[in-house]
Amino acid sequence: MRYFALTDTGKTRTENQDFVYASGDSVGILPNIFIVADGMGGHNAGDYASRIAVKVVLEEIEQSNESKPVAILNQAIKKANRVLFNEASNDPSKAGMGTTFVCATISDKKLYVANVGDSRLYIANDNTIVQITRDHSLVQEMMRNGQLGKFDPKRHPKRNAITRAIGAEEDVNIDFFEVANNNFEQFLLCSDGLTNMVDDNELFAQLANDSDAKTKANVLVSLANRAGGLDNISAIVVEPFE
Repeated sequence: MRYFALTDTGKTRTENQDFVYASGDSVGILPNIFIVADGMGGHNAGDYASRIAVKVVLEEIEQSNESKPVAILNQAIKKANRVLFNEASNDPSKAGMGTTFVCATISDKKLYVANVGDSRLYIANDNTIVQITRDHSLVQEMMRNGQLGKFDPKRHPKRNAITRAIGAEEDVNIDFFEVANNNFEQFLLCSDGLTNMVDDNELFAQLANDSDAKTKANVLVSLANRAGGLDNISAIVVEPFE
């Protein structure tokens, strides 16, 4: 398994509220784990939310008595949601904080994915790239409902408004996906700081070339910065098969 994780502040932000984690080694009974979290909230609350969400999820995975990847991830993400929601409710400096969260693990010849918010996971091979996650964002819901009209989703004034986040409410609704490992050669987890700047065709072009995971991640972040770098940018490229 080859992988590389990278996060960058971008060209216009003064702090990085994204947090990434990547391990090809086991965490609890999960044989590997990859996470991108994109925090939101004033001052340092977004940075805190993304970092603590990842910390709590990893701790819960380590301690889980569940045996199935989806059950393990569900338990861990819900615990992270409770921790952040309670802190946001009790500490005025953290009011309104939350974080997107997308994570993945390869286990038993399947890719298991969990998602809250608009950070994404794509799978790719030599022929195509496919977004597996569905964005929990106002613009994407408008698109799905045919309400967007002639607006370019990347230029919509509410393009950054998300409809789900860890810590935003007392309970959290998590999407889960399973993909057989014969359907892809690599996968990409990323924050919207990448996908708002780089379209899917360019993502595919970079993932399909012969460079290694580190080079691919670095090039993708560079492309986002070259396009304006309007947000924090995170990317984890994983090539799970030797």
